Amino acid sequence: VQLQASGGGLVQAGGSLRLSCTASGRTFSSYGMGWFRQGPGKERDFVAAINWRGGIRNYADSVKGRFTISRDNAKNTVYLQMNSLKPEDTAVYYCAAKDQLYSSSWYDNPNRYNYWGQGTQVTVSS
Repeated sequence: VQLQASGGGLVQAGGSLRLSCTASGRTFSSYGMGWFRQGPGKERDFVAAINWRGGIRNYADSVKGRFTISRDNAKNTVYLQMNSLKPEDTAVYYCAAKDQLYSSSWYDNPNRYNYWGQGTQVTVSS
């Protein structure tokens, strides 16, 4: 599976962005998908994850109520809608995929994902 992330950019605090991650490969619909972010000099942190059907979604506490993860398996794409953006959301955002049954034991651990996109920069100005 190859992942291509897009949709990043520069936005003012309080604004919105929608990130997209499009996957190649025929088995996308069976993969758990996640979004992570990495700020300058920081570790890669969990943002959101979704199971293969889209019925289970998990979020980091810092983005709950502001970000929404979704997926369209017909388009092989997962989205991250980001609203009420804050300067502390500034980071490179990465999408990731894992070919295993979705589980609370791994969805927020970047080391457990098999495939990664190239990242897209999100910059929120104050």
